[in-house]
Amino acid sequence: MALPKLEHPTYELEIPSTGKKIKYRPFVVKEEKVLLLALQSEDADTIQSAVRDLLSACIQTRGVKIDELATFDLEYLFLQIRAASVGEIIEMQVTCLDDGETQVTTQINLHDVKVVKPEGHTNKIMLDDKVGLMMKYPGFNRFVEGSIVEKEVTTDDVFEILADSIDQLFDEDNVYDSSTTTRKEKIEFVEKFTNEQFEKVQKFFDTAPKLQHTFSVVNPKTGESSDYTIEGLQSFFG
Repeated sequence: MALPKLEHPTYELEIPSTGKKIKYRPFVVKEEKVLLLALQSEDADTIQSAVRDLLSACIQTRGVKIDELATFDLEYLFLQIRAASVGEIIEMQVTCLDDGETQVTTQINLHDVKVVKPEGHTNKIMLDDKVGLMMKYPGFNRFVEGSIVEKEVTTDDVFEILADSIDQLFDEDNVYDSSTTTRKEKIEFVEKFTNEQFEKVQKFFDTAPKLQHTFSVVNPKTGESSDYTIEGLQSFFG
């Protein structure tokens, strides 16, 4: 006799970059086990495959393309799936800022964590009076390397991330995109930036939307309140 089929609850969230609402479910024990084994293997391809499979299985809305989501979209989505699967409340220990020594344990509800979009952020960057860039946000690969396994970023990685984040190059006469420009050409273009131009592009990443949460704790010894801001997926599980 066939065993009964278990039903899983579904939840809804809004993708930060697009505002599109999607439905998702918690991950099951088998999916979590596959991910943990992949992380233990420390093999990049295995980890990427496991994370992709988990997200694809948990997303219930059809037509969602994981590779088209920005890093901060994926961080937010992964955090909410984790909250639905394991529990939305996590405990974090912080040091009170007023005396620099008192340790306080506080609770954070993961459903309160949002993606913050700084004012003035733009994806259009003018390198000089004639040449500019239209940028796009890093996607799935960078999410896995930066948020799941915390891969150390080398100089070569920086150039590759910058090049891969260029959606279009343009001047007064032409627009260059992936249909006319190779990845190698983009990397060579980035390597010719002056320090000032590099800083302009770096500002795009520094001011990009990010997973962020601000909270306060009170020092039980002094009664003074301290404010904290944490950013990025790793901050909530460190």
